[in-house]
Amino acid sequence: MQLALLDKIIQNSLEEDIGWGDLTTESTIPKDKQAQAKLIAKQEGVLCGIAVFARVMQTVDASTQVILLKQEGQHVNCGDVLATLSGRAAAILMAERVALNLLQRMSGIATQTAQLVAMVSGTKAAITDTRKTTPGLRMLEKYAVRMGGGRNHRFNLSDGVLIKDNHIRAAGGITQAVLAAKAYVPHLIKIEVETENLAQVQEALDALADVIMLDNMDIPMMAQAVALINGRALVEASGNMGEKDLRAVAQTGVDIISIGAITHTIKAMDISLRFEA
Repeated sequence: MQLALLDKIIQNSLEEDIGWGDLTTESTIPKDKQAQAKLIAKQEGVLCGIAVFARVMQTVDASTQVILLKQEGQHVNCGDVLATLSGRAAAILMAERVALNLLQRMSGIATQTAQLVAMVSGTKAAITDTRKTTPGLRMLEKYAVRMGGGRNHRFNLSDGVLIKDNHIRAAGGITQAVLAAKAYVPHLIKIEVETENLAQVQEALDALADVIMLDNMDIPMMAQAVALINGRALVEASGNMGEKDLRAVAQTGVDIISIGAITHTIKAMDISLRFEA
Protein backbone atom coordinates (compact mmCIF):
# COMPACT_ATOMS: atom_id res chain seq x y z
CA MET A 1 0.00 0.00 0.00
CA GLN A 2 1.38 3.43 -0.94
CA LEU A 3 1.70 5.33 2.33
CA ALA A 4 1.79 8.75 0.67
CA LEU A 5 -1.52 8.06 -1.08
CA LEU A 6 -2.99 6.54 2.07
CA ASP A 7 -2.09 9.65 4.06
CA LYS A 8 -3.69 11.82 1.38
CA ILE A 9 -6.90 9.76 1.57
CA ILE A 10 -6.92 10.02 5.35
CA GLN A 11 -6.25 13.77 5.35
CA ASN A 12 -8.98 14.46 2.80
CA SER A 13 -11.44 12.29 4.73
CA LEU A 14 -10.68 13.98 8.03
CA GLU A 15 -11.02 17.46 6.54
CA GLU A 16 -14.36 16.46 5.05
CA ASP A 17 -15.64 15.05 8.36
CA ILE A 18 -14.25 17.48 10.91
CA GLY A 19 -14.75 20.69 8.94
CA TRP A 20 -13.92 23.71 11.14
CA GLY A 21 -13.99 21.61 14.30
CA ASP A 22 -15.88 18.96 16.26
CA LEU A 23 -18.40 21.19 18.04
CA THR A 24 -19.88 18.33 20.08
CA THR A 25 -16.57 17.04 21.43
CA GLU A 26 -15.05 20.51 21.95
CA SER A 27 -18.07 21.66 23.93
CA THR A 28 -18.50 18.57 26.13
CA ILE A 29 -15.10 16.90 26.65
CA PRO A 30 -12.13 18.51 28.43
CA LYS A 31 -9.20 18.77 26.02
CA ASP A 32 -6.85 16.61 28.10
CA LYS A 33 -9.41 14.06 29.30
CA GLN A 34 -7.91 10.57 28.92
CA ALA A 35 -9.88 7.54 27.78
CA GLN A 36 -9.59 3.87 26.98
CA ALA A 37 -11.66 2.13 24.33
CA LYS A 38 -12.12 -1.20 22.58
CA LEU A 39 -12.73 -1.91 18.91
CA ILE A 40 -15.26 -4.75 18.69
CA ALA A 41 -16.54 -6.86 15.80
CA LYS A 42 -20.34 -6.97 15.78
CA GLN A 43 -20.47 -9.69 13.12
CA GLU A 44 -18.39 -12.48 11.61
CA GLY A 45 -16.16 -11.62 8.67
CA VAL A 46 -12.71 -11.01 7.22
CA LEU A 47 -10.88 -8.16 8.91
CA CYS A 48 -9.29 -5.62 6.59
CA GLY A 49 -8.09 -2.08 7.20
CA ILE A 50 -7.11 -2.43 10.86
CA ALA A 51 -3.76 -0.73 10.16
CA VAL A 52 -5.60 2.03 8.30
CA PHE A 53 -7.84 2.47 11.35
CA ALA A 54 -4.77 2.90 13.55
CA ARG A 55 -3.18 5.36 11.12
CA VAL A 56 -6.30 7.55 11.13
CA MET A 57 -6.27 7.61 14.93
CA GLN A 58 -2.60 8.58 15.05
CA THR A 59 -3.00 11.17 12.30
CA VAL A 60 -5.40 13.08 14.53
CA ASP A 61 -3.16 12.62 17.57
CA ALA A 62 0.19 10.84 17.37
CA SER A 63 0.03 10.10 21.12
CA THR A 64 -3.04 7.85 20.73
CA GLN A 65 -1.97 4.28 21.45
CA VAL A 66 -3.59 1.55 19.35
CA ILE A 67 -2.80 -2.06 20.23
CA LEU A 68 -3.91 -4.42 17.46
CA LEU A 69 -5.24 -7.77 18.67
CA LYS A 70 -6.24 -9.16 15.26
CA GLN A 71 -4.38 -9.11 11.95
CA GLU A 72 -5.18 -8.13 8.37
CA GLY A 73 -7.03 -10.85 6.48
CA GLN A 74 -7.90 -12.72 9.66
CA HIS A 75 -11.34 -14.26 10.07
CA VAL A 76 -13.03 -12.75 13.13
CA ASN A 77 -16.19 -13.60 15.01
CA CYS A 78 -18.95 -11.50 16.52
CA GLY A 79 -17.77 -10.17 19.87
CA ASP A 80 -14.05 -10.37 19.12
CA VAL A 81 -11.99 -7.45 20.42
CA LEU A 82 -9.95 -6.25 17.45
CA ALA A 83 -7.88 -3.56 19.16
CA THR A 84 -7.62 -1.48 22.29
CA LEU A 85 -7.05 2.27 22.35
CA SER A 86 -5.84 4.78 24.91
CA GLY A 87 -5.26 8.50 24.67
CA ARG A 88 -7.07 11.80 24.66
CA ALA A 89 -10.81 11.20 24.47
CA ALA A 90 -11.32 14.21 22.22
CA ALA A 91 -8.80 12.96 19.65
CA ILE A 92 -10.29 9.46 19.58
CA LEU A 93 -13.78 10.88 19.12
CA MET A 94 -12.71 13.18 16.28
CA ALA A 95 -11.02 10.30 14.44
CA GLU A 96 -13.70 7.70 15.17
CA ARG A 97 -16.04 8.09 12.19
CA VAL A 98 -13.41 8.24 9.47
CA ALA A 99 -11.43 5.38 11.03
CA LEU A 100 -14.53 3.20 11.32
CA ASN A 101 -15.87 4.09 7.87
CA LEU A 102 -12.68 2.94 6.17
CA LEU A 103 -12.29 -0.16 8.36
CA GLN A 104 -15.92 -1.23 7.96
CA ARG A 105 -15.96 -0.75 4.19
CA MET A 106 -12.66 -2.52 3.63
CA SER A 107 -13.71 -5.42 5.88
CA GLY A 108 -17.04 -5.64 4.06
CA ILE A 109 -15.27 -5.92 0.71
CA ALA A 110 -12.80 -8.52 2.02
CA THR A 111 -15.65 -10.54 3.54
CA GLN A 112 -17.73 -10.51 0.36
CA THR A 113 -14.70 -11.37 -1.76
CA ALA A 114 -13.87 -14.35 0.46
CA GLN A 115 -17.42 -15.64 0.04
CA LEU A 116 -17.18 -15.38 -3.76
CA VAL A 117 -13.76 -17.03 -3.84
CA ALA A 118 -15.17 -19.93 -1.81
CA MET A 119 -17.92 -20.41 -4.41
CA VAL A 120 -15.38 -21.25 -7.13
CA SER A 121 -12.97 -23.20 -4.93
CA GLY A 122 -11.48 -26.19 -6.74
CA THR A 123 -11.78 -24.62 -10.19
CA LYS A 124 -9.08 -22.65 -12.00
CA ALA A 125 -11.16 -19.47 -12.10
CA ALA A 126 -9.83 -16.41 -10.26
CA ILE A 127 -12.22 -13.82 -8.83
CA THR A 128 -11.19 -10.26 -9.74
CA ASP A 129 -12.48 -6.75 -9.16
CA THR A 130 -13.02 -4.00 -11.75
CA ARG A 131 -12.59 -0.22 -11.86
CA LYS A 132 -16.09 0.21 -10.40
CA THR A 133 -14.70 1.57 -7.15
CA THR A 134 -15.50 4.52 -4.89
CA PRO A 135 -13.73 7.60 -6.33
CA GLY A 136 -10.63 8.31 -4.26
CA LEU A 137 -10.71 4.95 -2.43
CA ARG A 138 -9.57 2.59 -5.21
CA MET A 139 -6.27 1.70 -3.57
CA LEU A 140 -7.99 0.69 -0.33
CA GLU A 141 -10.82 -1.19 -2.01
CA LYS A 142 -8.54 -3.16 -4.31
CA TYR A 143 -6.30 -3.97 -1.33
CA ALA A 144 -9.38 -5.30 0.46
CA VAL A 145 -10.16 -7.57 -2.50
CA ARG A 146 -6.69 -9.11 -2.18
CA MET A 147 -7.16 -9.58 1.56
CA GLY A 148 -10.34 -11.53 0.76
CA GLY A 149 -8.45 -13.87 -1.57
CA GLY A 150 -9.38 -12.18 -4.85
CA ARG A 151 -7.16 -10.62 -7.49
CA ASN A 152 -7.00 -7.15 -8.96
CA HIS A 153 -7.93 -6.24 -12.53
CA ARG A 154 -6.55 -2.97 -13.92
CA PHE A 155 -5.82 -0.36 -11.28
CA ASN A 156 -6.23 2.41 -13.82
CA LEU A 157 -6.44 3.04 -17.56
CA SER A 158 -2.66 2.96 -17.98
CA ASP A 159 -2.33 -0.63 -16.74
CA GLY A 160 -3.43 -2.33 -19.95
CA VAL A 161 -5.58 -2.24 -23.07
CA LEU A 162 -9.20 -3.28 -22.61
CA ILE A 163 -11.14 -2.77 -25.84
CA LYS A 164 -14.83 -2.55 -24.96
CA ASP A 165 -17.98 -2.18 -27.06
CA ASN A 166 -17.72 1.59 -27.47
CA HIS A 167 -14.05 1.35 -28.45
CA ILE A 168 -14.99 -1.26 -31.05
CA ARG A 169 -17.72 0.95 -32.52
CA ALA A 170 -15.51 4.03 -32.58
CA ALA A 171 -12.54 2.15 -34.09
CA GLY A 172 -14.62 0.46 -36.80
CA GLY A 173 -14.45 -3.11 -35.50
CA ILE A 174 -12.53 -5.55 -33.32
CA THR A 175 -9.79 -6.20 -35.88
CA GLN A 176 -9.16 -2.51 -36.47
CA ALA A 177 -9.08 -1.79 -32.73
CA VAL A 178 -6.66 -4.62 -31.92
CA LEU A 179 -4.32 -3.77 -34.79
CA ALA A 180 -4.27 -0.12 -33.74
CA ALA A 181 -3.55 -1.08 -30.12
CA LYS A 182 -0.72 -3.42 -31.15
CA ALA A 183 0.86 -0.63 -33.15
CA TYR A 184 0.61 1.78 -30.21
CA VAL A 185 1.53 -0.07 -27.00
CA PRO A 186 4.78 -1.86 -26.10
CA HIS A 187 4.85 -5.62 -26.70
CA LEU A 188 4.75 -6.34 -22.95
CA ILE A 189 1.28 -4.77 -22.59
CA LYS A 190 -1.57 -7.26 -22.90
CA ILE A 191 -4.56 -6.49 -25.10
CA GLU A 192 -8.02 -7.61 -23.99
CA VAL A 193 -11.18 -7.50 -26.11
CA GLU A 194 -14.78 -7.54 -24.91
CA THR A 195 -17.02 -9.88 -26.93
CA GLU A 196 -20.75 -10.50 -26.86
CA ASN A 197 -21.14 -13.48 -29.20
CA LEU A 198 -19.16 -16.30 -30.81
CA ALA A 199 -18.54 -14.38 -34.05
CA GLN A 200 -16.80 -11.65 -32.05
CA VAL A 201 -14.83 -14.26 -30.11
CA GLN A 202 -13.55 -15.68 -33.41
CA GLU A 203 -12.65 -12.19 -34.67
CA ALA A 204 -10.75 -11.43 -31.44
CA LEU A 205 -8.89 -14.74 -31.81
CA ASP A 206 -7.99 -14.01 -35.42
CA ALA A 207 -6.70 -10.58 -34.36
CA LEU A 208 -4.47 -12.30 -31.77
CA ALA A 209 -5.94 -10.69 -28.67
CA ASP A 210 -4.21 -11.78 -25.46
CA VAL A 211 -7.36 -11.89 -23.34
CA ILE A 212 -10.95 -12.34 -24.47
CA MET A 213 -13.78 -11.12 -22.28
CA LEU A 214 -17.11 -12.93 -22.52
CA ASP A 215 -19.58 -10.19 -21.70
CA ASN A 216 -23.08 -11.03 -20.49
CA MET A 217 -23.09 -14.46 -22.14
CA ASP A 218 -25.24 -17.27 -20.79
CA ILE A 219 -23.57 -20.41 -19.45
CA PRO A 220 -23.94 -22.55 -22.62
CA MET A 221 -22.48 -19.80 -24.83
CA MET A 222 -19.60 -19.31 -22.37
CA ALA A 223 -18.78 -23.01 -22.60
CA GLN A 224 -18.83 -22.82 -26.40
CA ALA A 225 -16.58 -19.76 -26.35
CA VAL A 226 -14.06 -21.46 -24.02
CA ALA A 227 -13.97 -24.46 -26.36
CA LEU A 228 -13.50 -22.20 -29.38
CA ILE A 229 -10.66 -20.28 -27.73
CA ASN A 230 -9.07 -23.58 -26.66
CA GLY A 231 -6.25 -22.05 -24.63
CA ARG A 232 -5.15 -19.56 -27.29
CA ALA A 233 -6.01 -16.61 -25.04
CA LEU A 234 -6.96 -16.03 -21.42
CA VAL A 235 -10.72 -16.03 -20.96
CA GLU A 236 -12.56 -13.60 -18.70
CA ALA A 237 -16.24 -13.86 -17.82
CA SER A 238 -17.90 -10.54 -17.02
CA GLY A 239 -21.25 -8.78 -16.89
CA ASN A 240 -23.63 -9.09 -13.94
CA MET A 241 -21.61 -11.97 -12.53
CA GLY A 242 -23.00 -11.25 -9.07
CA GLU A 243 -26.39 -12.41 -10.34
CA LYS A 244 -25.15 -15.65 -11.94
CA ASP A 245 -24.31 -19.11 -10.58
CA LEU A 246 -20.59 -18.46 -10.14
CA ARG A 247 -19.68 -22.11 -9.80
CA ALA A 248 -21.42 -22.89 -13.09
CA VAL A 249 -19.54 -19.98 -14.70
CA ALA A 250 -16.23 -21.27 -13.32
CA GLN A 251 -16.96 -24.80 -14.53
CA THR A 252 -17.14 -23.59 -18.15
CA GLY A 253 -13.36 -23.30 -17.94
CA VAL A 254 -12.93 -19.52 -17.84
CA ASP A 255 -9.72 -18.23 -16.27
CA ILE A 256 -11.07 -15.05 -14.71
CA ILE A 257 -14.43 -13.93 -13.34
CA SER A 258 -14.58 -10.15 -12.91
CA ILE A 259 -17.26 -8.77 -10.60
CA GLY A 260 -17.89 -5.05 -10.22
CA ALA A 261 -20.22 -5.67 -7.28
CA ILE A 262 -17.22 -6.72 -5.16
CA THR A 263 -16.51 -3.03 -4.63
CA HIS A 264 -19.58 -1.08 -5.74
CA THR A 265 -22.32 -3.08 -4.00
CA ILE A 266 -21.16 -4.19 -0.59
CA LYS A 267 -22.43 -4.20 2.97
CA ALA A 268 -20.00 -2.64 5.42
CA MET A 269 -18.96 -4.97 8.23
CA ASP A 270 -20.48 -4.00 11.58
CA ILE A 271 -17.67 -2.87 13.89
CA SER A 272 -18.02 -0.55 16.87
CA LEU A 273 -15.76 1.52 19.09
CA ARG A 274 -16.72 1.54 22.77
CA PHE A 275 -15.26 3.71 25.50
CA GLU A 276 -14.68 2.01 28.84
CA ALA A 277 -16.34 3.56 31.86
